[in-house]
Amino acid sequence: MTSRRALSLLALPAAAALALTGCSAEGGAGASADDGRLAVVASTNVYGDIASIVGGDHVDVTSVISDPSQDPHSFEADARTQLAVSKADVVIENGGGYDDFMQTLLDASGSGAVVVDAVEVSGLDADDHDHADETAEAEGDDHAHDHGEFNEHVFYDLASMATLATTLADEFGTADEANADAYTAAAASFGEQIADLEAQAASIAEAHAGESVAYTEPVPGYLFDAMGLENVTPEAFSEAIEEGTDVSPAVLSETLQLFSAGSVDLLAYNEQTSSPETEQVEQAATAAGVAIVPVTELLPEGDDYVSWQQSNIDAIKAALEQ
Repeated sequence: MTSRRALSLLALPAAAALALTGCSAEGGAGASADDGRLAVVASTNVYGDIASIVGGDHVDVTSVISDPSQDPHSFEADARTQLAVSKADVVIENGGGYDDFMQTLLDASGSGAVVVDAVEVSGLDADDHDHADETAEAEGDDHAHDHGEFNEHVFYDLASMATLATTLADEFGTADEANADAYTAAAASFGEQIADLEAQAASIAEAHAGESVAYTEPVPGYLFDAMGLENVTPEAFSEAIEEGTDVSPAVLSETLQLFSAGSVDLLAYNEQTSSPETEQVEQAATAAGVAIVPVTELLPEGDDYVSWQQSNIDAIKAALEQ
């Protein structure tokens, strides 16, 4: 299934292909080919930041999308992006249908880069979730449908990002053996910081497990899972928002009633995408006095991955304690 979530590369005539706006780089396209550093291209600044943390001064990272005001769903790549990919030693993509434009760029550029797919690294694939749903249904879990559609936002799964850092350290070390130990040490340090975030999420679970939450899109789903929170958003609503399709009046009414009935403790609102339906949901939450936690798919300006997730954890904890 190709969703609106799949960041897209527009098909254009050959002479005009990729001559679009929207590329943002950290360090310039392909610059590391000339200075001995590894050239790394990441689909978003979330992965670009983790690559920079692991690689330090030994890598030159280009993040294709880094503007936190950019709507990932409408992203269009440009010629600088293709140039960076063509010169890359390592390419990092989310996978899972989230950023299919990266594979298009790889195919078009003829790049021989090592490709690290975050969904594959995480192991959080659709088959695992479908199996979990079947088990939950057999046990009579009313919310077994919540993960029937694979949630590709694996960058909100803390353990997966620690694993990604280790994978990047291995790949960087293979390509640059002289600095392999530095990459390994940096990934280990990052893993320790992630472990601290996981401990905080577990502490929230001890106090709030089973409490009901909703979201406009399943961006923070894995973090909610780690906190033991129960998503009660109608699947048809979040799926329609994610796919960019119309929300039926009945589904919208069911979603709005969650707030008027006092059925949720928190709403997570994706700040990077909005629609008349999500705005109505936000208004309903506000009217009902339900705490709203904004979430993003890109790193806000000035944040790194750890500080970003720390802010998310702090905001969720504060909202649940209201």
